[in-house]
Amino acid sequence: MKNQFQIGEMAAINHTTIKTLRYYDQIGLFKPRYVDPHTGYRYYEAEQFERLNTIQYLKTMGLSLREIQVHLDNRSIDDFQELLANQEAEIDRQIRTLQSIKHRFKHRIEDLEIGRHHPPLGHPQLEMVPERRVIRLDQVIRTNDELEVALRQLENQAELQAVIFIGGVGLVIEQHELAQHRFDEYHGIFVLVDETTTSSLVATIPAGCYASIYHNGNHTQSAQYYDQLLRYVADQRKTVAGDAIERTIIDQYVSRDPQDYLTKIEIPIKN
Repeated sequence: MKNQFQIGEMAAINHTTIKTLRYYDQIGLFKPRYVDPHTGYRYYEAEQFERLNTIQYLKTMGLSLREIQVHLDNRSIDDFQELLANQEAEIDRQIRTLQSIKHRFKHRIEDLEIGRHHPPLGHPQLEMVPERRVIRLDQVIRTNDELEVALRQLENQAELQAVIFIGGVGLVIEQHELAQHRFDEYHGIFVLVDETTTSSLVATIPAGCYASIYHNGNHTQSAQYYDQLLRYVADQRKTVAGDAIERTIIDQYVSRDPQDYLTKIEIPIKN
């Protein structure tokens, strides 16, 4: 039975590439058994299959070539068990991240469905809203530039991937500002998160009855609708019970047509 293989044969038998084997040789991870001094041809032997197979296996586990090299140079039962445990923990972390992203996409799809089938624009309504989990940053926001900076600060503070923020961002106007009809600045920004987010920064927006209104546009066109919504609350003989929250559901990043832009304002109320 043949026991010596040129680099092309070695690559084909082990489902890899010549380029990969040359690189492994270069970094000392997997070297040929013999190199012809005259031709420079690399030759491998069958007994090396196991080492290459181990390298490929550890790569599929997500280990870097450096980590693989360290393991192969210091392999033991304890080392391999620790290696597997660490990779298991990393896979669990990645699963949690992907679950969170999946939930975000699911909720974003639901938001876009609302964008297609929302209640009449500019018409206040009362609705029961379930509790929502958020991570909030308390900061005064007056301009779009300040909003973008606050978003980055919130992202860093929450240690969340940027994709989590897609469609999940809201702004806050505090109750005392509502009482004074001051709608020209926000006092907080938040991102909606789900149960897979375990950060100590997670807070809740209470469940309850909210007066809400949808309007065409983004937060720069919201002021008049706060006035309208507060008049509606008074007409319903209700009182404001907390901070207002505002979410732009469809903006320029979703549609090029400004007629599609959609923002929702909610104010918690009580009898």
